[in-house]
Amino acid sequence: MSRRTRKRPVMLRRLTHMSDRLVVIQVNRKAGTGRRHANVRALISRLRTHGFRVRPFSKPDRLDQFLAEIALRPWCIVAGGGDGTVGSILNRFPDIPVAILPAGTENLLAKYLRVPVSGREIADVIAAGHVRRLDLGIASGHRFTLMASAGFDADVVHRLDAVRTGSISKFTYVQPILASLRNYRHPPLRVVVDGFGEALPARLVLVFNLPAYARGLPVASGARGDDGVLDLRVFERGSGFQMIRYCYKVAIGSHEALSDVRVIRARQVRIESDEPVPLQLDGDPAGTTPVDISVEAGAAQFLVPQSIPSSQAVESQSSL
Repeated sequence: MSRRTRKRPVMLRRLTHMSDRLVVIQVNRKAGTGRRHANVRALISRLRTHGFRVRPFSKPDRLDQFLAEIALRPWCIVAGGGDGTVGSILNRFPDIPVAILPAGTENLLAKYLRVPVSGREIADVIAAGHVRRLDLGIASGHRFTLMASAGFDADVVHRLDAVRTGSISKFTYVQPILASLRNYRHPPLRVVVDGFGEALPARLVLVFNLPAYARGLPVASGARGDDGVLDLRVFERGSGFQMIRYCYKVAIGSHEALSDVRVIRARQVRIESDEPVPLQLDGDPAGTTPVDISVEAGAAQFLVPQSIPSSQAVESQSSL
């Protein structure tokens, strides 16, 4: 575990020596609404006025093939979609700066970074070239930016993924949540923190890299994305009633005072169970337990507006 580090003014580095002014764009065709296409066109048009060459892709494998065949490193990759699209790019190209064109249901990472929603404004952010580094969570080799979970929360994600056919809205979650409340059995989990000590009992485990959760619920409001540690919330009881109780306590900000909720900070976490329990990363299904989760400090690079609110003020180091 680690003591909370003191907040310091943000320091952003500017991209100055990319080998080519090339911007590639990956657009998630399932994310967002029809307005997304107009926003992408505005982004491309504005980037070209800044002197960039632009290559958009709707299929990840086509983008991968293109970058494998060219000898130049792009200025950045634009993630045109939700948090899952960002995660997909970071897992394939962890060393290339990422810009976000929000087009998902909630866009939690974009909100955390105060990324504008306008394609023209994002093009200006890209041209300015200010990079902020954030930690990445690593779950059994898979990178995530926001959070991971095991238990009820992940069961909802798995149920939604099983029936999803296109873009989703916040209302799309209603049926999977009700199904999980009725049918999920809440198998017991064991949580081992930083590789030592007795395993902690749990029924729901949430592991945060950033203080971002669906609907803005303050589950781990003290989490920070650049302190080199993960913030855990371990919920010990399991039933539909307990999940509703926990959700209410989270909504009013009193869950951390409950005797059956543990607040833990760690660099490594192992979650085990006697039977497979669903996992999710950044809102996407990620298999089942067991899972080993760690943090990779400062591994992600994001193009962000130069002005960042002081509430997020932390030092960012860049090797660019």
